[in-house]
Amino acid sequence: MDQESVKELLRKKGLKVTAQRMMVLEIMAEHPGEHLTAEEIYDLARTTSPDIGLATIYRTVQVLVELQLIDKVSFDDGIARYELGEQNADARHHHHHAICTKCGKVFSFEDDLLENLEKALRDSIGFEVVDHEVKLYGYCAACRENTDDRKEK
Repeated sequence: MDQESVKELLRKKGLKVTAQRMMVLEIMAEHPGEHLTAEEIYDLARTTSPDIGLATIYRTVQVLVELQLIDKVSFDDGIARYELGEQNADARHHHHHAICTKCGKVFSFEDDLLENLEKALRDSIGFEVVDHEVKLYGYCAACRENTDDRKEK
């Protein structure tokens, strides 16, 4: 995350560069690949800024989502989570999640396996895909191993 480009983007959008906005982005940068809730961001922020309020965190993440600096993700459990967005629009397009339905662990992966489908849609019906979100549900290796261990006994 380049702080100067973030500051420039905020100013360009007519927004102030605040310590809270920069702190939330720094927290997100310090936890790459994690999917933090607003409450988790709040807990991490309080270690350096004990007076910060949860409402400030909620407002800050909303602004950062609108600016596409962070992404809001949902794993269909009713909890909004946030992850650091990619500066490159193409990289954003290729980011997906595999979710273990047993333990809830979330795995991010970058492979874009839908390129052929997108090309087929464009060729057959003229539909141009500009973004997509893939969530795959199943069992992680550890949960599969635990289930397999129980079956053998």
